[in-house]
Amino acid sequence: MSHDIGVAVIGAGMAGRAHAHGYRSAGTVFSPGLPPVRLVSVADINEDLARDTAQRYGFQRGDSSWEAVVKADDIDAVSVVVANDLHREIVTELAAAGKHVLCEKPLAPTSADARAMIDAVAAGIVARVGFTFRRAPGISAVREQLRSGRLGRPLYISAQYWTDYGCDPQAPMSWRYRGRPGSGALADLGSHLTDVAEFLLGPVDSVHGAALTTVVPDRPVPIGHVVGHAHVEVSDRREPVENDDWASFSVRFANGATGDLSVSRIAYGHPNTLEFEVFCEHGALAFDVSRPGEFAIATGGLPGDTNGFRRVIVGVEHPYIAGGMAMDATGIGVGHNDSFVYQARAFLDEVAGRDELPRNASFADGLHNLQVQEAIVRSAGSDTRAAVDA
Repeated sequence: MSHDIGVAVIGAGMAGRAHAHGYRSAGTVFSPGLPPVRLVSVADINEDLARDTAQRYGFQRGDSSWEAVVKADDIDAVSVVVANDLHREIVTELAAAGKHVLCEKPLAPTSADARAMIDAVAAGIVARVGFTFRRAPGISAVREQLRSGRLGRPLYISAQYWTDYGCDPQAPMSWRYRGRPGSGALADLGSHLTDVAEFLLGPVDSVHGAALTTVVPDRPVPIGHVVGHAHVEVSDRREPVENDDWASFSVRFANGATGDLSVSRIAYGHPNTLEFEVFCEHGALAFDVSRPGEFAIATGGLPGDTNGFRRVIVGVEHPYIAGGMAMDATGIGVGHNDSFVYQARAFLDEVAGRDELPRNASFADGLHNLQVQEAIVRSAGSDTRAAVDA
């Protein structure tokens, strides 16, 4: 692609703003050569929010419907950052209009919807899923350590993604609290956590011992529009919460490793805690998302009085540090918002026919992620091991 790339974001909430920020900054990182990026539209059913987000991030206009983005001739690539049950319809229409798509996770409500989305994408359309944690330098560095074999065969992972946005029973009802079992914390947080686990250790082939729990039984109906996890004025009427506040499950990977994972939206005091430890034959690795540019490592070969986990700051030799930050020096610091910039850059590079960064997850990856979630739900409904569909 030699001409510029017109981009749009459908969804002006918290994650939509992160995508808008990513597009605005994508051309400022890594090597030159990306075609000029035109920030065209932010679309949201809340027109005031769409206009505000468009103005904040330098987009030309705010639109009040996703259909306006589909019909626009000045838009080439689109992020879809709305409620999960809207993904199939919007992505199908965007693909039919010849637009490239970066869809937030989970890809769809069900694997059947995901298959329909894959079928709708014609040759030449870039279709990717936003598993943003893959772009954290610390997670990427842990993956490289595991792939190097220096610590021997990976044996076990313990991983958690805990948040507290649902702790308050007075937090307003929204689409996040509606839907079938597995569409709550598991879909919102577990989609990320299982992708991280597989990014590190390879595909999960079965799940057992799953539990899905709803702790807050009902929530007040909001008066007006809910943006992200924000509190708004609510009415006296309450509606039942239909899905899971908390989920835990054990997994077995195709390479023989095992793991225990848990997710929660009611973990008081944990606004956004994603952390894991991977234990191998000859060492261990750990990560905490509050320090995304670091990891910890424990290896043999040191005296017992000094052995243990050691902090590693990802150095400038790593591609997400070198060229990925305005001040690209070891120890300056990196945050999760930077991962959205790297994700947007990888997407735009691919749209432009360039291949500088590792590509974002494919729709096929998104389908597999849903198949893992569906196996977790099946396991929660029985006492048997649930195989992940191929």
